[in-house]
Amino acid sequence: MAYTGKQLTTQLDADGTLTLQLNDKTWDEPKPGQVLIKVEATPINPSDLGLLFASADTENAQYSPGKVVAKMPDNATRAMKARHGMAMPAGNEAAGTVVAAGAGAEALLGKRVACVPGSAYASYAYADAAMCMPVEASAAQAASSFVNPMTALGFVETMKLEGFTGIVHAAAASNLGQMLVKICLEDGVPLVNIVRSEDQVKLLKDLGATYVLNMTDADFMPKLIDAIAETKAMLGFDPIGGGTLSSQILTAMEAAASRGAAFSRYGSSEAKKVYIYGALDIGPTILNRAFGLTWDLAGWLLTPFMAKAGMEVVGRMRARVAKDLTTTFASYYKAEVSLEGMLEKAAVSEYNARRTGEKYLVVPNA
Repeated sequence: MAYTGKQLTTQLDADGTLTLQLNDKTWDEPKPGQVLIKVEATPINPSDLGLLFASADTENAQYSPGKVVAKMPDNATRAMKARHGMAMPAGNEAAGTVVAAGAGAEALLGKRVACVPGSAYASYAYADAAMCMPVEASAAQAASSFVNPMTALGFVETMKLEGFTGIVHAAAASNLGQMLVKICLEDGVPLVNIVRSEDQVKLLKDLGATYVLNMTDADFMPKLIDAIAETKAMLGFDPIGGGTLSSQILTAMEAAASRGAAFSRYGSSEAKKVYIYGALDIGPTILNRAFGLTWDLAGWLLTPFMAKAGMEVVGRMRARVAKDLTTTFASYYKAEVSLEGMLEKAAVSEYNARRTGEKYLVVPNA
């Protein structure tokens, strides 16, 4: 049996023209080990936006029903040469009902599952049956059961694997940040949260967070140093990427580690590390070297982490997400849009701004 519907693709051409459009598509029966889901809900995550729009000028783009044509900056166009001329599907994660199953996956037929198809902005999507998680929760809750929950758990597992005992997290009022607060409270992990407004401070305090710092306060750095000194949190995760925040975190770690220690022109010998795991600011990362020589700045991505952690750790993480999907790992959305609606200028302007707590949910078959 064949299934027909719409699929969103994003294509960057060599002249810098970026085209997002909905296309008619037919899905055939899935291959062995695969399922075909009717997509009920799929979130727009920052990781999805990198493929959809990257740094394209969406404000001055051309909008028409089911289509957006924008211009990409020259440097970004050159950097993405490998994708020139390719009409690529998008949408990392989703929830939907299995309408067809390949050999070996028949047990999932008719069930609602959470999955990671990578092509979820569509009426239907193929998914690896082994990566599908049957759920009883609503499609809206199940749709965000992979990227944010597994990333938040991955931060704690990274901390354990690398021998750290506490975490500093920036842009901490996000859905992911709220999950991390709950995880760390449950697991007794010291957590220093960095946010941008007093409303966000209150949000996390109401969840039970102890250390919540507003980076716009004049005394942000002294407070950050004190919080790190008290928690011994020497591992940071920064989704902003651009600007000086990673540098500020490392500087505060160094100041906290140096308290009461003998002077060394090389700085403290305590390990200090910040992972950049996003690009909410696509500008350059600026390091003001005031943190000695025992430090590390690296990138963090969920898929390579899972490969490194191994199936036992990943299986334990997935089981925890399944158990606590509507509590610890609950997700919240500013708005729901159809496939057509996600390509309207008003919606693009909202969700592509990547503001904390303003995630959009796409409902392709509403």
